[in-house]
Amino acid sequence: MEIREQLFVQCVNYVDQRIEAAQLEMGYAQASANAEEKSSMGDKYETGRAMAHLERDKAVQQFLEATKMKSFLSKVSQSASKEVAELGSVVVTTQGNFYLAISTGTLQVSDFKVFALSPVSPLGQKLLLRKVDDEFTFNGKLFKILKIQ
Repeated sequence: MEIREQLFVQCVNYVDQRIEAAQLEMGYAQASANAEEKSSMGDKYETGRAMAHLERDKAVQQFLEATKMKSFLSKVSQSASKEVAELGSVVVTTQGNFYLAISTGTLQVSDFKVFALSPVSPLGQKLLLRKVDDEFTFNGKLFKILKIQ
């Protein structure tokens, strides 16, 4: 399996884990809110129920964010150009290796480390549509594109 394919699988697994964790958290928060509703301790009951609803709302936001990432991943090309950096490309630069997909942080395939980032992030935007030997400055550092996979 090509490096790009392995990185894609890691991104899918990352998103699936986030979705699963958010779903579990939503379930726990709902169960907690339901348990608080059965209590009749006045203000303590109201505070506990409000906290449980806040936790559920936070989990819902995390779930929505993860499903948005999953949807975005469906647009990642498995046959990205090796001429121009685009969604799905692995871009090797003098300042590190980058995978243009979703922002997950550092990923690794064998001993090849790569930083997965979104093409809409500031650095992702700088990398997008660049070619081998292109140079640009980001945060005061000079980047030169050495290879696109």
